[in-house]
Amino acid sequence: MNAHARAVYADHHATTPLDPEVLEAMRPWLEGLAANPSSSHAPGRAAREAVEAARTDVARALGVEPSEIVFTSGGTEADNLAVRGGARAAREADPSRTRVAFTAAEHAAVREAALSLRPDGFDLVEIRVDARGVPGDGAFSDLDERTALVSVILANNETGAIFDSLETFTARARALGAVVHTDAVQAVGKIPVNARTLGVDLLALTAHKFGGPKGAGALFVRKGVRLQPLAAGGGQERGRRGGTENVVGIVGLGAAIRLASTRLSSEAARLTGLRDRFEAGLLARVPGLEIHAIRGSRLPTATSALFPGTEAETLVAALDLQGIAVSAGSACHAGTTSPSRVLLALGRSPSEARATLRFSFGRTSREEDVDRLLEAVPRAVERAREAVRA
Repeated sequence: MNAHARAVYADHHATTPLDPEVLEAMRPWLEGLAANPSSSHAPGRAAREAVEAARTDVARALGVEPSEIVFTSGGTEADNLAVRGGARAAREADPSRTRVAFTAAEHAAVREAALSLRPDGFDLVEIRVDARGVPGDGAFSDLDERTALVSVILANNETGAIFDSLETFTARARALGAVVHTDAVQAVGKIPVNARTLGVDLLALTAHKFGGPKGAGALFVRKGVRLQPLAAGGGQERGRRGGTENVVGIVGLGAAIRLASTRLSSEAARLTGLRDRFEAGLLARVPGLEIHAIRGSRLPTATSALFPGTEAETLVAALDLQGIAVSAGSACHAGTTSPSRVLLALGRSPSEARATLRFSFGRTSREEDVDRLLEAVPRAVERAREAVRA
């Protein structure tokens, strides 16, 4: 790598750099006493006040009440609490509700949580998706009065496709009596997300996808919706999630979502411009290139690009040597040889899925990053194709 070349981080969907303003908000709780929020003395009361202020920030961003926010260790725990805790509570209230439905494009945190319910006697239904990765019109046929819970991702972590019809889907699913969960982990902080408008019962998010710290997430639980807790303990979070609250992480989550909310419109416009210029440049420079879910609503942050005749992991390694960080799909499956299950669900072949790279942009992305990518990626693709031909 040229010593003077700018390093490029184009993997913001895996995680985002900690925002300096978020770090400053966390600093007093890192350097001082972050007491147990359940303690009744003055330091404990101060910690409780900080936790509740962050709860208000999260609730305000989602258009809900603070009492409807449960803090978790991140998106995976939030999804698990929603799917496992929500399904079990729904069946407890009505033993005939023994089905759990989820889309074929869900993140592993949702899919694996659902699969873990099978030994408990739940029937699982996988909802088919279209070429964009969102449920089609026939998705409703997979739901009936036996459905305890259905989970539908709001914005896909690999392709960036947004499920525009979630509000309609939710209304029909709730009319059947099902509890509706959405994994909004990649959506919150990038596009407006109002849980009331969406009509969902449960909604998961995590701080590190929008400039906050790792290890801090939240689950919106609509008032009146019951959950069976996964972690029994001292009754924290209104009995829905036992364990001493992570004060530092929660403060960071509150600061991050507050900042992201104020920048939402301007950052979306800026990042859309970067993404569109990058995609136009790639399409002009790389023969045979395809971009997944390019038609329809997408997050402003993601490009999922198929480079026929290559292996994505080879491209990731080649670009890494040049100081460019991208991914071959969801970071949760990096290093595996299996093709992306999400891309297969979109109708892609295993070889096409293995030839796909995900580029994702965020707060620290700049025009010069796009310049570097447009210089390096086409060259790396051509070298990879030459190696295959040889």
